[in-house]
Amino acid sequence: MPDLTDTTTTNGKLVEQRGARPFVSRRVWLTPAGSKQVWSSRHHRKGLILREVGEGEVLVALLLRSLFMPHKLNWWIGVLFAVGAGLFAWASVLCLYPGLAAANSISSSATNAIFFAGSIPFTTAAYLQLWQAANARNVPGDTTSPHKHWRLFNWRPGDVGWLSCALQFIGTVLFNINTFDAMSPSLTWIEQDLAVWIPNFFGSTAFLASGYLAFIEVCHQHWAWQPRSLSWWLVFTNLMGCVAFMASALTAMSFPGLTNVTLLTLSLAGTLTGALCFLTGALLTLVETAQGAAEK
Repeated sequence: MPDLTDTTTTNGKLVEQRGARPFVSRRVWLTPAGSKQVWSSRHHRKGLILREVGEGEVLVALLLRSLFMPHKLNWWIGVLFAVGAGLFAWASVLCLYPGLAAANSISSSATNAIFFAGSIPFTTAAYLQLWQAANARNVPGDTTSPHKHWRLFNWRPGDVGWLSCALQFIGTVLFNINTFDAMSPSLTWIEQDLAVWIPNFFGSTAFLASGYLAFIEVCHQHWAWQPRSLSWWLVFTNLMGCVAFMASALTAMSFPGLTNVTLLTLSLAGTLTGALCFLTGALLTLVETAQGAAEK
């Protein structure tokens, strides 16, 4: 993120600058005309209108509006996350209720394949978010030349949004590895830990860090309660999903000659809870897309 510490820019006088240290995620300028121009990192990066959830605003109506917006990149991101989360949730249910899987003639290997299939749209959506962050428009007041070409990747570690997207993408790639390896039959306990649990643990760690960075990007501080903000509910729900995935990973480690049914159940319950949180977050992404386009 460029250094915009000067109090006066081409936008006017900088009167407010906030963010969870060391990041800046909100700036306010007082224009020469006397009006205020507000810049919010997440909304700027995703090309959204900064709006609160008003008393008369019906979220269901926004969701219905958002069901088909293929011209919006944010819509594709939300749809892909929803597909991935839905597959993870379905596979978790099949593992928790083997009778349901048997009734539908779904084997354990097929269930593992569903997990792997769900990891693909997760990674695709995460990359689209990273690409979006890498090619975000210049911050108002930044006098550097804009990008002339689209960039597949970029390096913006000082940008909290970019850093969140980068860690999330790394986490999804690790989940690709984790779920692919889990399809291998007859793994020993040490092979299970090395090929499945380790990428699961580090992928969940990356997700947790990413989720918290996304949360502080919206809050502009390390913690805030903002129930009138749709974006706050979105990142908070996703953060709870990251916590659930981390809990699932911590209870999924294999030990020699020991199968703890309780820990296995807790791990699967954590995966299911996380998947449902991410599914909710994906639907809120669609609503946020419709909300952000409502005044355009």
